[in-house]
Amino acid sequence: MVRLIPAFILILILAIFALSNRQGVTIGFWPTDYTTQVPLAVAILIGMGVAFVLGAAIVWLDHLGLGRRARRAEKSVRRLQAQLAEAEMRLKTPPYAARLPDPRHPEPVLPPPDR
Repeated sequence: MVRLIPAFILILILAIFALSNRQGVTIGFWPTDYTTQVPLAVAILIGMGVAFVLGAAIVWLDHLGLGRRARRAEKSVRRLQAQLAEAEMRLKTPPYAARLPDPRHPEPVLPPPDR
């Protein structure tokens, strides 16, 4: 509920702005001869909305690149962690253990060759 307080304040400010600026203005769209009459508050709020959407799109596009970099970094970290775990296991294994036969799987003993 506390997080909604700034939104309510913004809505109140926008409502007061819209009620204070009801006089009409003529808006023309440059490449064409189209003009329209709208209240001043509507014209300003639409301009602010367009600017907000364009700003959000720019931030979103920038965030896409950061997300890609973060995924690459996480992949690199996982690979390095696996290499570190492998190196730690090699350090824990004594060097003579690699040469000793495994008691669970003994090597077969071959009989001496017949002469």
